[in-house]
Amino acid sequence: MLNILQMHLDRMWQQAIKDHPIETCGIIAGKLGSNEASRFIPMKNIAQSTSFFEFDPKEQLQVWREMEVNDEEPIVIFHSHTHSEAYPSPADCSLAMEPNAHYVIISTQDKDLPDADHAIRSFRIMNGEIVEERIARVASYQTSVA
Repeated sequence: MLNILQMHLDRMWQQAIKDHPIETCGIIAGKLGSNEASRFIPMKNIAQSTSFFEFDPKEQLQVWREMEVNDEEPIVIFHSHTHSEAYPSPADCSLAMEPNAHYVIISTQDKDLPDADHAIRSFRIMNGEIVEERIARVASYQTSVA
């Protein structure tokens, strides 16, 4: 299950609508091992395509270096599908290289519908195997006191 701040879901949706009809993309980083997506990082789709996304390699290298310095990892890797449902394509599966990441896909094909919740879905993708997971929207992450 993906526990994610509602504000991050809202930001992903807003970015996807703003970038439509070009696919949007980005990540949400969090502390290593925490599974808490905390730092929203929109990224540029250098493919500028309506059916494919590609991170800018220089930007990606910079972001991954920042995460390393900050003891972070990509908790969520997201992108949009502008003309299809929110489900991983074969290309999405071939690009899924982060085994611990939640891959979130936002479909903007029906962007004018009043309830867009069905358009955001999360998956775990490993070795081409796709497993959909439930999204739990939270206002904040619960911290445990030792």
